[in-house]
Amino acid sequence: MTIYDLKPRFQNLLRPIVIYLHKQGASANQVTLTALFLSIFIGLLLSLFPSSNLYWLLPVFLFVRMALNAIDGMLAREHNQQSHLGAIYNELGDVVSDVALYLPFCFLPEVNNVSLLVILFLTILSEFVGVLVQTIGASRRYDGPMGKSDRAFVFGCYGLIIAIFPSTLSWSSYLFPFMIILLLMTCYQRIVKALRETNQTVQS
Repeated sequence: MTIYDLKPRFQNLLRPIVIYLHKQGASANQVTLTALFLSIFIGLLLSLFPSSNLYWLLPVFLFVRMALNAIDGMLAREHNQQSHLGAIYNELGDVVSDVALYLPFCFLPEVNNVSLLVILFLTILSEFVGVLVQTIGASRRYDGPMGKSDRAFVFGCYGLIIAIFPSTLSWSSYLFPFMIILLLMTCYQRIVKALRETNQTVQS
């Protein structure tokens, strides 16, 4: 069970907005690129002004980004806007946005920078694995325990905590290694479940 499993309920809440945007002529790709550029903007803002006091912005924007990501998918699927270009935007946008939003933690004092860089590497690797398994006939894997939504939840909570209690910046020495373990488990889970899926397909 990961936060990603709650996505259908979240989508139901957003459906009126999706219908409105479709009537206004908005496209899924426009929403995807909006989320990407906003992520880069927030990342640059946090990098240029490295103060824990600003990190309340992170959970707020991560919620907005999650909504935008759900909206672009619903526009694509439910309003016949799926395209190869949109799939590329979606996959690249997620990875670039994650790096842009989480890399600024490196500029804060007492943050375990080495662990953070490992997290960013494993974040890219886990999403690469999720896409790569499609080449062996499996579906795109979003398994956790540290998928995109889970990472957003953890970093968002941590951002809010350090904004209120700057002394908790040192928590990264414990939090980040734990996230690394969960990311390694995520990569493993995605590979194992993809192989299991393809084996079942072959046997049937």
